[in-house]
Amino acid sequence: MATPKGTSRNTLTRKRAAVYAGALFLLILAMLFAYNYSSIKGQLDVGTAYGARVACSCHFLGGRDIEDCSKDFEPGMEVIGLSMDEERKRVTASALLMESATAEFREGWGCVILTDAQLKAE
Repeated sequence: MATPKGTSRNTLTRKRAAVYAGALFLLILAMLFAYNYSSIKGQLDVGTAYGARVACSCHFLGGRDIEDCSKDFEPGMEVIGLSMDEERKRVTASALLMESATAEFREGWGCVILTDAQLKAE
């Protein structure tokens, strides 16, 4: 039994339509991200500063391990990662390669968030 010639063309058309639909979906997703970028960046800025400050206090004042300190984070902060510089008594929280914040333990002051100017000055 012979296969009709239209079948291969129909399959090619369906594949092309699927590629176009996927590209359209990615374009819409990128447009939504671009539209909400300032809001997302602002939330990540606040979240990383909060995470750095809480983890710094937890570790240097509370004496807990840094992995244990991430349990103190609020729900929704799973995207924030922590790194620690024990020598300088600093904790850096970063999120999605977009935003980061560093908190430093200072005797008598506790943990303070460092500005970008303070970090660049070193």
